[in-house]
Amino acid sequence: MKAQTGKIQPLIVRTISDQLYDILREQILSGALAADQPIRQDAVAAELNISKIPLRETLARLEQDGLVVAHAKRGFTVATLSASEAEEVFELRIRLEPEAAAKSSLVATAADHKAARRHLSELETVIRHKDQDHSLYNRLFHLSLVQPGAGRLTYRLLETISVIADRYVRLHLSTQGRDKRAVEEHRQLLKAWINRDAAEVEALLTQHIADTLNDLRNQLASESAIS
Repeated sequence: MKAQTGKIQPLIVRTISDQLYDILREQILSGALAADQPIRQDAVAAELNISKIPLRETLARLEQDGLVVAHAKRGFTVATLSASEAEEVFELRIRLEPEAAAKSSLVATAADHKAARRHLSELETVIRHKDQDHSLYNRLFHLSLVQPGAGRLTYRLLETISVIADRYVRLHLSTQGRDKRAVEEHRQLLKAWINRDAAEVEALLTQHIADTLNDLRNQLASESAIS
């Protein structure tokens, strides 16, 4: 039998825990699982016909992402959005992300430029189609600007912070008109990054994140007043 010489694509095997993570994450981000709502492990396991072992693994991962909170003897509840957490998350991004992206712009390769363009194109597509998971694509675009020159620890910190920021990004972009502003700001940012204008990258990204935080301050304050 003649051996095949064509390139074989690697198999992608997703565990039950990975699939369950995507399901619960989307339910939390979409609001199907509301803030402070208990996650009934028996009910979830029975509904999905799975054991509690992968469910516990998933809940531990969601806790690391800031999406659920563990309570002694009470299990898990969905984490609430708070002004204090938004302040902490976006202040950390301001301290770390603009400088890291600026440094990366100086060492990024043509392949890195291509990847960043692809992520921005995907983000604009999901925004245009009103896809509710645009926060994921927003995160991938931002991280693509950091990855080429960031150290392993810096990248890991920013990745973790960005995952926690996902719900706040989704909340921010839910207001009419902000998606169009974000698209324009991202295009300007990518242009400066590809042109290796590190000072402009740092300035644009600092302002971009600061504006988002300021919008969230007002939005969360308004919702708190209403409730």
